Amino acid sequence: MPIEWTFFNAGPSAVEALFAGAIDAAYLGPNPAINGHIKSSGRSFVIVAGAASGGAALVVRGDAPIHRDADFHGRTVATPQLGNTQDVAARLWFQSRGYVTRDRGGDLTLIPLANPDQLLMFQRREIDAAWTIEPWVSRLEQETGGRVYLEESELWPGGRYPTALLVVRRAVLEERPEVVRRLLAAHVDATRELTADPQGKAEDLALEIRRVTQTMLPLPIVRSALRRLAFTWDPLLPALAKAADDARRIGFLSGRPSVEAIADLGPLNDVLIERRLPPVEIPAGEAASAGGPR
Repeated sequence: MPIEWTFFNAGPSAVEALFAGAIDAAYLGPNPAINGHIKSSGRSFVIVAGAASGGAALVVRGDAPIHRDADFHGRTVATPQLGNTQDVAARLWFQSRGYVTRDRGGDLTLIPLANPDQLLMFQRREIDAAWTIEPWVSRLEQETGGRVYLEESELWPGGRYPTALLVVRRAVLEERPEVVRRLLAAHVDATRELTADPQGKAEDLALEIRRVTQTMLPLPIVRSALRRLAFTWDPLLPALAKAADDARRIGFLSGRPSVEAIADLGPLNDVLIERRLPPVEIPAGEAASAGGPR
C-alpha cells in the first residue's frame, strides 16, 4: 500500500499531528516522544522501533580560545531547541562542571537556536559553541572551521544513545496491526541495507535529502555524518529511560514513563524472528509516573 509522507520542522509539531490523528506514524527524537507520551498519558502513540543512534557533539568555533572545560565561562553556547535532546544533554554536562546559566545568575549563556542559524552565527562569530546533531556537526566542522570538543557518545554507557525512534498511534496498532507489521518489515529491511554499507549509500542519501529539502548536502558532509551515526531498529530503551531521567533532573519533565508503557516491541520482534534475527530485549522498568511536561 502507498505511504503518504508529511514532513515537519520539529518533533513537537509531529507529536501534535499524532494527537490529532492527522498522521499514523512518525520518526521522532527521544524527548518529543517522551514528552508526547506523558502529555497524552500514554494513550496517543507508542514506540515500535528505533531508527538511529548517535550523531551529537559539542562543537566550538575554530578561533575560540576553548581548550578545556573551564574555558566556557562567559561564553555563549547554542542548542537546537529548548528542552530537546541535545539541549538537555548540554545543560546536564555544564551543570555537572559547576556552570550556572546567566538566567540564574551565572556567566554561561545557553540559547535555543535552529541549526541553520547556528551555522550562520558561527560564521559571524556571534556564538562560541553549539551542542548539535548531524549533519550540522559536520557542517560546522567543514563549512566554518569548527572543531569537535566533545562527542556525546562519550557520555553514554557503551557509547550508544537513541536519536531517532519510530512511533505509531495506538489506534492504528490495535485496529490495523498488519499495516504496522508491514511498516516495520520495510523499516527493518531498509535498516539492514543501510548498516551493510553506510558509506556506499552516501550518494543515495544525499540525493534523497536534496529531493526532500531542495538543498544538496556535499558528499563529504554526508560521509562525515554517517561516521557518527548508526542506524538501528533497537530503540535502546535503557538509554531512553536515562534520557527521561535527565530531562526530569533538568526540570523539563515532572514525570517519567516506564519502558514497558512507552514501547511495544512485540510487532518488531515478530518481524525480526521471521527474518531469523535476534529479537530486541525489553528491560524491566519502573511503574509509569504521573504528571506531564512542565
